[in-house]
Amino acid sequence: MENIILNKSIHFSLEIIKYVELLEEKRKYVIANQLLKSGTSIGANVHEAQNAESKNDFIHKFKIAAKEVEETKYWLVLCKNSSSYPECNHLELLVFEIEKIITKIISTSKMTNTAK
Repeated sequence: MENIILNKSIHFSLEIIKYVELLEEKRKYVIANQLLKSGTSIGANVHEAQNAESKNDFIHKFKIAAKEVEETKYWLVLCKNSSSYPECNHLELLVFEIEKIITKIISTSKMTNTAK
């Protein structure tokens, strides 16, 4: 069975890497570094959650991923609103899509965790 959030988080990480390479070409190293860390951390935490030790651990990993989504959105807002930065609208769309899925996974997991 296809794991949509795994696939989307990998795709997003690869897109972040491409964008960060553009930023580095423009010597935007500080933002590039921050965006690379938070943007790829989303997928790392989603992947870690796949081997969680418990339902609570699974939820915790996804909550960390959600925090990384928020940080990534912040850096993208800065890039979007800085005139000397390359266009990043596609990344904003992708991260909002991932955010919706992660939020749904967390809420569904919490409901099934308390239903026991």
